[in-house]
Amino acid sequence: MSKQAAACGAPLLREPLSPDAATDLALMFKALADPVRLRLLSLVASHEGGEACVCDISPTFDLSQPTISHHLKVLRSAGLLDCERRGTWVYYWIVPAAAQRLSTVLDVATPGSTAGLVTS
Repeated sequence: MSKQAAACGAPLLREPLSPDAATDLALMFKALADPVRLRLLSLVASHEGGEACVCDISPTFDLSQPTISHHLKVLRSAGLLDCERRGTWVYYWIVPAAAQRLSTVLDVATPGSTAGLVTS
C-alpha cells in the first residue's frame, strides 16, 4: 500500500496524535493487551442484549472471581466498559464511543475497500 493510500485511512496516519489523545488511546490499548481482558471485552460485547452479568462470564475462565473483577475494573478504568449493580450482581456493557474511537483510529482501509486492517 502506498503512503498516499494509507494517509486516506486512519486519523493516526493522516496527522500526529495530540499528547492527550495518545495517552487516552494508550490506556485503552494497554487494557486490551492482556488476553483475558480482550476475551472479557469480546464476551461482554457479544453477549445477548449487549450486556453481561459477571455471573454469566465468570465460568468461562479458570480464574478466581477477584481476578476477573480486577480485569473488569481495568477495562472500566480504560473507558472500554461500563457497569451497573443490580441486586447482588454487576452487569457490564461495552462503551460504544470507546469501541468506535478504537475502530476509527485503526481503520487503514483504502477508499472503496471493505477491509478494516491491511495485512502483509
